[in-house]
Amino acid sequence: MSTRMSTGKRREYSREFKVSAVKRLLAGEHAGALARELQIPTGNLYKWCRHFRRGGPGALRPACRPRREPDAPAGDPTDVTVARRRIKELERKIGQQQVELDFFRQALRRVGGARQPSDGPGAPTSTRSLKR
Repeated sequence: MSTRMSTGKRREYSREFKVSAVKRLLAGEHAGALARELQIPTGNLYKWCRHFRRGGPGALRPACRPRREPDAPAGDPTDVTVARRRIKELERKIGQQQVELDFFRQALRRVGGARQPSDGPGAPTSTRSLKR
């Protein structure tokens, strides 16, 4: 995105510049130091990174450039069909995750209930001795 400089002009960054900055950020460079070096606001780095993660380099468009329109018209039934298929897939995945969460919650409750805290070293354990 562009920034206002003291002259009132907007500074535009090329896609290559943005991709390079994002790759450096994702490689582990500190955002503040990178922003100072490149003389850009830190917020821009984070915004570019968010766009890059969502849509790759194509999502990093020059400032004031409209987004490309999808190839299919807005009323195209294939868009709706694809969207519904994706929604069903995501709902299925959410259901699977919920089942896993329930399982692990129950397992954690059982493990937590079976353990008794120790009073320190040498204290008797929570299990019975095999001696009779």
